[in-house]
Amino acid sequence: MELASGGISLSSSGCWVCLWSVPSAAQSVFGVLCASTMATPGLQDIPLLPGSPRRLSPRAVARGSQGDKQGQQHLKVPGPPATGLQGSSNQDSGQLSDEESSHSSSVINNYLDANEPVPSEAPLSRMHFYDNQRKVDYVLAYHYRKRGAHPSHSSPGQSLAIISNGETGKEPHAGSSRDIELGRLDALEEERKEQREEFEHNLMEAGLELEKDVENKSQGSIFVRIHAPWQVLAREAEFLKIKVPTKKMYDIKSEGGIAKKFNEILQNLSSPLKPRVPEHSNNRMKNLSYPFSREKMYLYNIQDKDTFFDNATRSRIVHEILKRTPCSRANNTMGINFLIANNIYEAAYPLHDGEYDSPGDDMNDRKLLYQEWARYGVFYKFQPIDLIRKYFGEKIGLYFAWLGLYTSFLIPSSIIGVIVFLYGCATIEEDIPSKEMCDQQNAFTMCPLCDKACDYWNLSSACGTARASHLFDNPATVFFSIFMALWATMFLENWKRLQMRLGYFWDLTGIEEEEERAQEHSRPEYETKVREKLLKKSDQTVVQKLGTNMLESEDEDDDEDKLTWKDRFPGYLINVVSILFMIALTFSIVFAVIVYRITTAAALSLNKDTRSNVRVTVTATAVIINLVVILILDEIYGAVAKWLTQIEVPKTEQTFEERLILKAFLLKFVNAYSPIFYVAFFKGRFVGRPGSYVYVFNGYRMEECAPGGCLMELCIQLSIIMLGKQLIQNNIFEIGVPKLKKLFRKLKDETEPRETDSAHSRHPEQWDLDYSLEPYTGLTPEYMEMIIQFGFVTIFVASFPLAPVFALLNNVIEVRLDAKKFVTELRRPDAVRTKDIGIWFDILSGIGKFSVISNAFVIAITSDFIPRLVYQYSYSHNGTLHGFVNHTLSFFNVSQLKEGTQPENSQFDQDVQFCRFKDYREPPWAPNPYEYSKQYWSILSARLAFVIIFQNLVMFLSVLVDWMIPDIPTDISDQIKKEKSLLVDFFLREEHEKLKLMDETAPSSQGGSHQSRRSRAASSAPSGHSQPGSIASSGSQHTSV
Repeated sequence: MELASGGISLSSSGCWVCLWSVPSAAQSVFGVLCASTMATPGLQDIPLLPGSPRRLSPRAVARGSQGDKQGQQHLKVPGPPATGLQGSSNQDSGQLSDEESSHSSSVINNYLDANEPVPSEAPLSRMHFYDNQRKVDYVLAYHYRKRGAHPSHSSPGQSLAIISNGETGKEPHAGSSRDIELGRLDALEEERKEQREEFEHNLMEAGLELEKDVENKSQGSIFVRIHAPWQVLAREAEFLKIKVPTKKMYDIKSEGGIAKKFNEILQNLSSPLKPRVPEHSNNRMKNLSYPFSREKMYLYNIQDKDTFFDNATRSRIVHEILKRTPCSRANNTMGINFLIANNIYEAAYPLHDGEYDSPGDDMNDRKLLYQEWARYGVFYKFQPIDLIRKYFGEKIGLYFAWLGLYTSFLIPSSIIGVIVFLYGCATIEEDIPSKEMCDQQNAFTMCPLCDKACDYWNLSSACGTARASHLFDNPATVFFSIFMALWATMFLENWKRLQMRLGYFWDLTGIEEEEERAQEHSRPEYETKVREKLLKKSDQTVVQKLGTNMLESEDEDDDEDKLTWKDRFPGYLINVVSILFMIALTFSIVFAVIVYRITTAAALSLNKDTRSNVRVTVTATAVIINLVVILILDEIYGAVAKWLTQIEVPKTEQTFEERLILKAFLLKFVNAYSPIFYVAFFKGRFVGRPGSYVYVFNGYRMEECAPGGCLMELCIQLSIIMLGKQLIQNNIFEIGVPKLKKLFRKLKDETEPRETDSAHSRHPEQWDLDYSLEPYTGLTPEYMEMIIQFGFVTIFVASFPLAPVFALLNNVIEVRLDAKKFVTELRRPDAVRTKDIGIWFDILSGIGKFSVISNAFVIAITSDFIPRLVYQYSYSHNGTLHGFVNHTLSFFNVSQLKEGTQPENSQFDQDVQFCRFKDYREPPWAPNPYEYSKQYWSILSARLAFVIIFQNLVMFLSVLVDWMIPDIPTDISDQIKKEKSLLVDFFLREEHEKLKLMDETAPSSQGGSHQSRRSRAASSAPSGHSQPGSIASSGSQHTSV
């Protein structure tokens, strides 16, 4: 037995043995060396890791289900192995192939004692194994609890060495195995332990190297550190076709002439706004990229194999292995996701690059991102998109690139919106209709707003509402609506161009194969459903098929190893019914708020003190109620959408995400916009007329719009809901909820009794720090809040031109808030390569087209723009708007009011013969009194004509803008063509140099060529841990060619 820095090396006659089933007295193990040639019973038949995902067969399912029944009641403690094992192991190891020997002799599993002092040369927060050489690429975490009954216990600080026959150096055992009675929780814990041991063994079979702490406490968390050696990285990079830079670099074509001068001036002016990160230092040179190949190592500039693949790529490679590694004890499942879903592991995550707030001058990517991106003090700087992509992966990089472009596009729309608002303020004194309404000499006597309690009133009392409506209801809003429709089109077109540009610089061209490969990984829930389906069909037919040749039944397995529409029909039915119910629930709540407005207005009208402020009070309180209901239903609908998507059981993560996004967007869209749609298009349309009002609940009249129209109320509703969602949901929830969760976890850890290590608590490792962070749950919430905001900015912008301004102010904070959350509060996400933002672009495009129709109807129906045009050019005597207010008011004979609805104690009883109401109806003295007049039909036809003309004009302009702006920038398309030709030339030149070198070395001895072939074979070994010297030597041979 030989003591090493990271553990205890054990050997017996030259044979390395890994004992997974350890006796209870040996729970605090200090070091065990493991090999792929397992000697423990029950693990000899574990299949090797396949090179690609495999389909589960009924035979495997049946075998896995039988294996789960073992070990539930009793724990088998193995006795000594069969005689002759140690003697035969030497001969067997000598007959192993090179590939197997690399597994059996160099894969090390270090069990670290938590009480062992950290060496002085080790850093305080390490990202390496205990030897300070091998980098931790991934971490698996799980919580363990020791059995309730032990035959003997060892002290936490005592280390016991396990020797090859299963005995301990403290208490030897002999004879056959014995049974220990286990409780229910103990049996479950032992079952999970066996599944973890098999899974970790399969990881080592794949070539990964593991290190974990010793379980020397009654309970606690254990971290399994994973390191991928060069051979595994090279093998998986070739399998995944990861593009890596070659030796060849070339100049990126730059514009010439005026464009070049303008670009240089722009770069100089914007230099203070650029973050100080290395990626921005040289953007005129680019490496040729080519998928990694072990046979073409001479193409790549491999100076250091430890740093050739960056941390994100290394963790991505390990994650791919974790996703496809099988575990036969866990129902023949495949992948870490299933094990986490079944609580076998608690978490799996890559490590952050150190601490973001560490003292000193040592710099890492995380610290650099925090200083130059994730602080509110740098809100004025551009985002370091290249560094974000390098650290978090392409998917998150594309999100922040999209958010940055959207925020920058809000600047011109905000400026135009402010100009439109200022135009309304400047022309308010020149607005003739508002002057006529405010003129008390006109003395328009209006009909009562409610029955009995309400009196006749003068139109001049609504002067303030009329003047405020002009701020948003003026001719400039029409042109602003057209501008915003074109703005949405230009934004989407520019995003497509930026997406292509980023795809070129990030080498995202041609990743369709990676996306297809991602489709091969089924979700754990889908595999569980398929397994349940197969187990239900374990009748005579399945038994016969299990007895046949697997090659003959492979086609039949393809049909049974998937869910058909019949299997999914119950889920689809529940989805349709639930979504319809949720939409009906939203409409019911909107109707309930309408009833509240009507009843509250009637109640306040009975009191003389509150009668003057009825409309303001009812509008403000109703909007606040709507906001609270929207915030509550948003959270409920998000959970419901996730539950409904889980019922559907989508096969892949991408399908699951797309269906979840569609459901959540549909429910949240209806929830957020239904109150606004009511005010915009339905309020005041079903009121009736004096003498024939429409009532609800046989006593309350339907509510009417204000004398100045419903546009002002629509503006109030839109602004409060938009600002409330941004302030409360997007900011307070995002800031407050994570802090509350962190505080709750801290209080929970402090209250729980546990065995702590003072040295470890003073110097926590990086995996401990990352484990305490919130898990990454995806980008759906981030996109969703921005998409809903995009709808507020575009769909009803005709009623609220200041919406882009508030969206811009929110997004300036949102970018840094999301950045701080990703850098400081979340575990590091897995790097995911994707070429676009997926289904979100289709949703944005749909909102842009829908906004054209919505704004057309807002201008035509909600505002007075069309009635004013019709009056000015058809009914005005002098071509102005003088007399427009009188033109919009109809007459009613007060003697025709229904009995019991006349005003009580009215001041106008003796004087009023006719009252006015806003509508286009025939007067009482006409042959058809109170019927719709000709003006009504002419205005209605003008409104419909405007909707058609506006919609087609804007759609035509949008298509024109789309056609004028190419999706792929010209310089990028030229660079892609240039890169292809340069890549061919580079290949030919490198092959020529290689052949030339081979011709020069042809007269050399056969031993040298044989040694060269052996060197190349060693460099392409699929797994194992080679010595650093051999790795460097093989790499130098390739790079020197």
